[in-house]
Amino acid sequence: MPNLSRRTFILGLTATGALASMAAPSLAGDVSALDAVAITQVYGDGIRFVAVAVTYSGPVSQGVLSTGLFKVAGRTVMDVYPATSADPADRADAGSVVIVALSPDDADASLAIKAERQDEGRDKDSEKAKGKGGPGKAGDVSISDTSWAKPVAALDQAMIDLGGGERIAAGSLETTDVRNLIVDDFEQLEWHDPQTGDVLPYNLFIPKEYDPSKSYPLVNFMHDAGATSNVVRNTLMQGLGAICWASPQDQAKRPCFVLAPQYSEIIADDDSETSSMLETTINLIKALADQFSIDRKRIYTTGQSGGGMMSIAMNIKYPDFFAASFLVACQWDASLVAPMAGNRLFILVSQDDSKAFPGQNAITKALELEGAQIARAEWNGHWNSEQVRSAFNKLDAELARINYVTFTKGSVFEEGESREGASGHRNTWRVAYSIEPIREWIFRKDA
Repeated sequence: MPNLSRRTFILGLTATGALASMAAPSLAGDVSALDAVAITQVYGDGIRFVAVAVTYSGPVSQGVLSTGLFKVAGRTVMDVYPATSADPADRADAGSVVIVALSPDDADASLAIKAERQDEGRDKDSEKAKGKGGPGKAGDVSISDTSWAKPVAALDQAMIDLGGGERIAAGSLETTDVRNLIVDDFEQLEWHDPQTGDVLPYNLFIPKEYDPSKSYPLVNFMHDAGATSNVVRNTLMQGLGAICWASPQDQAKRPCFVLAPQYSEIIADDDSETSSMLETTINLIKALADQFSIDRKRIYTTGQSGGGMMSIAMNIKYPDFFAASFLVACQWDASLVAPMAGNRLFILVSQDDSKAFPGQNAITKALELEGAQIARAEWNGHWNSEQVRSAFNKLDAELARINYVTFTKGSVFEEGESREGASGHRNTWRVAYSIEPIREWIFRKDA
């Protein structure tokens, strides 16, 4: 379904204020619905509406539930189960919350609203003459090409027989709130840099069991130019670049702080120049290391496209600052990269990326001329986790400080997906941040 149709559908739901509530009328002793919350989850290509959590006035057991009891217009109900909270991870045999899981593959699941870029301060004729064709010059104010709709839905529920003479009456309920899984665990803050004078909004994840007596790593994620925005949480909603490190699964294995700055300007450009945000971001990381118990020997950086380019520029200027870097779909002037030849780098690009693929070929060649050992491999973007693990183990056996992986041509695209323009570029990070072995490698202390 086109985005316009989805937005029209949402507005239509909002206007139907006369929907009957499941909370009334009910018989004495019956259980009633109290509210419904929309649940979202971030995927490689952005945030999606994946469930509705309905809170009832009493417990509901798994045995009385089935998918046929619930309907959400335009969506596919995949599962229904009790939980102890509105978090789908809190599944239980019985609970006062029922999670109605929706297919993330539905046409209306994605909350992305695409728009044509409207960059400001950009000399398009000059840029075209240079043959660069990038999103703009470093420091240019830019507007994101994607915004995110608020998830809204009306849920219809059939009568549920709870047994023992109790029931939940049939009716309808609209979602009144939103829970964004993992995204809501980040704090939104602002850094006023006394050195550069810049003001930088940022998102910060603090480990839930943070203990100041212990020392923690920090991962800095920087978004691409397409996510440039004055909406602070935009970088969290566009993909997994920041989210993956803060997931409950990753935090259980590798607790860390996660920093995700939100830039409102182009931070790095195709002329291998950066804005003042390079120094501002470095200064922010230093300030956070002063404020929290962050191990300065375990600070990592990663980024996609422009964010990866900024990571390269940071490694060149401050080659001893980061313990490791994950560089995704990015390039730089190969004649400038010698200072990072001794750094730990994991580089990932698609062979369908017309800039990053030849760009990283030149960079890795230049690093080898400086004495760097580089392990190379071709992976398939459609591999399952076992195939990826096997390929990683083979690459890792070379014990190189720099790993260079390219996705084979065509493997980052979904079936029937357009391969025009920069799609091979953008699809790289749709896959990249879902690869756990790379995250494991980044965190190694003994490498």
